[in-house]
Amino acid sequence: MLDLHRLRALHAVAVHGSVGAAAEALLVTPSAISQQISKLERETGARLIERSGRGVRLTDAAGLLAEHAGRILALVETAEADFEALRGAVVGRLSMAAFPTAARGLLPAALVDLTARHPELAVTLSEREPDRLVREVARGESDLGVVQEWMNRPIAVPDGLSRAVLLDDVADALLPAGHPLAGRRELDLAELAGQPWISSAPGTVCHDWLVFTLRTAGLEPEFSCQADEYQTQVALVAAGLGAAIVPRLGRGVLPPEVRAVPVLPRPTRRIFAIWRTDAARRPAIRAALEALRRLNPPGLLRVSPQDDPPPVGPPRRVPADRHQ
Repeated sequence: MLDLHRLRALHAVAVHGSVGAAAEALLVTPSAISQQISKLERETGARLIERSGRGVRLTDAAGLLAEHAGRILALVETAEADFEALRGAVVGRLSMAAFPTAARGLLPAALVDLTARHPELAVTLSEREPDRLVREVARGESDLGVVQEWMNRPIAVPDGLSRAVLLDDVADALLPAGHPLAGRRELDLAELAGQPWISSAPGTVCHDWLVFTLRTAGLEPEFSCQADEYQTQVALVAAGLGAAIVPRLGRGVLPPEVRAVPVLPRPTRRIFAIWRTDAARRPAIRAALEALRRLNPPGLLRVSPQDDPPPVGPPRRVPADRHQ
């Protein structure tokens, strides 16, 4: 009989491309992964891994077995989720991940509320950029992720994942208090032509979005400073080094040297949760979604729940004379 832990190790190598990456994903050592695959080779009587330069390559037999392993692991996850739903108890472990400003502005209060209501649930949180976060949830490395997408730059969510909108987060133009436009009630983005900009580093979601948005408004941005943390961008604006467009979530209280001016059209990003559809019946996932919704920060645009997992309850039974 094939051992599930060994199949999981082989599947992780196939998904992540190396023994080291698989070990990191499964929170074990590379040696442990190698040992599991060696045992799997003895069980199957087939060579599964071959050396290729400084790395390894999966054999055809390993590729076939990894495909079956993926389906087996998905069935196991579905069975576990259905069993948890049958019990109706919010217990076990739940691994969560969130993009940086949500990890700072949304998750702390939600996790305190979640663990207070469900003390038998062990929750972990990792901070991730949205693209990596989506991949990790799809691969099963995280159970639930909190992701952002700008309305004019949607993010791709692969098949096999479900999503639920949490809230919409509006961004404002941040200007030095002495800026000629700092006293305006609102302004058109085009009015900031010729303004030096402060942004995150090129290649990040927020930088690429800002360049796209400014160019859509007919502006060719010139960047005076680059900083990934929004608090650093605020400090640079306060020093008079440029303007920034910063969302309200996780922004914190602005210093007196900075003014936030609403922009037309409103730059808005949608914040939503994602999870594997196979695990949708887990009570822990529903409990986490409820905690995230209960504690939406003030001053943000709330949206109606949608695309939620089905209500928790016993697994649906199919009559014996029906086939799917």
